[in-house]
Amino acid sequence: MPSNVNVRGMLFLSLTVVGVPGNMAVIVAFLLLVLQESWLLAADAIVLHLSCTNLLVVLVRCLMETLASFHLANVFGDVGCKGVIFIYRTSRALSIWLTFLLSAYQCLSIAPPGSKWGSVRILVAQNLPIVFLFLWVLHTSTSAGAILFSVSSKNDTAVTTSAVNVEFCYVNFPSDIIKEVYGAIQVSRDVVPMALMTLTSLIILVLLYKHSQHLKGLRGAGHAGSGTCGSKQRAAKVVVVLVTIYVVLYGVDNGLWVYTLTVRHTMSSSLISDLRVFFASLYAALSPLVIIASNRKVNSRLRCVHKGQNLSQSILKSLIKILNYYVRLQ
Repeated sequence: MPSNVNVRGMLFLSLTVVGVPGNMAVIVAFLLLVLQESWLLAADAIVLHLSCTNLLVVLVRCLMETLASFHLANVFGDVGCKGVIFIYRTSRALSIWLTFLLSAYQCLSIAPPGSKWGSVRILVAQNLPIVFLFLWVLHTSTSAGAILFSVSSKNDTAVTTSAVNVEFCYVNFPSDIIKEVYGAIQVSRDVVPMALMTLTSLIILVLLYKHSQHLKGLRGAGHAGSGTCGSKQRAAKVVVVLVTIYVVLYGVDNGLWVYTLTVRHTMSSSLISDLRVFFASLYAALSPLVIIASNRKVNSRLRCVHKGQNLSQSILKSLIKILNYYVRLQ
């Protein structure tokens, strides 16, 4: 058993080592962008918010699991289990829906000029803080079950036969019916954006293909393409990659969750739950690497940091500008 716990700890440690600096690098890059340009494009604001929620996923779940696996910190008492699972479920759901929001917005951005979708894109960009607030309220509400049902594995005398074993904690459902209803809500919360972002990605691919055919015609006629349009298409391709990673990893996660719901007793092993958390957290760790490798704005700002700019002062000024921006929106 100790060897299994150590392997488990190493897996979550690897996600922590990759995910924490990766997401922090993306966040720092966008804060520097705010400092230099005093504002963010809507797509950049969504990516920044996505990186913040992904960082929260890695810190709250992967880092805590690593510390507990190697007995470096005891964070999984009853209160710790409720807090960690609630924050993880909320930030995980936010990561999913923000990925969908990013794919939908990028789809609107590359829609043909003059189409009615241009006005929808502008409306979304103007009301982005409201959209963020709505998503936070929605997912904190639907994750409340984690506070109600989570208990420490040390308190196993109160565990029912409908509980879900997550190694250091149990999600202790009072009955199979409540477990199935809660599980169905969680699956729906994932499957709906998964289906929608798959659809938007397919639309993006169709639009990119049509645009490439159009550019071939223009080049044949001796016309040059638009640099702005090219940057939008690069961003759209990155979104398609992120969505593909998401659908694969969260598809495995949800498949394992459905299997867990079909088991009519509390599992003695946390293997299934561990695999679910690992695959879901893997997206939070890998997505910043995709963003860093493909986003020119992030690349250029990180190069500036590497050249020795005063990073702490730059970040402080950026935070002040962001706060002032949100105050003006009120």
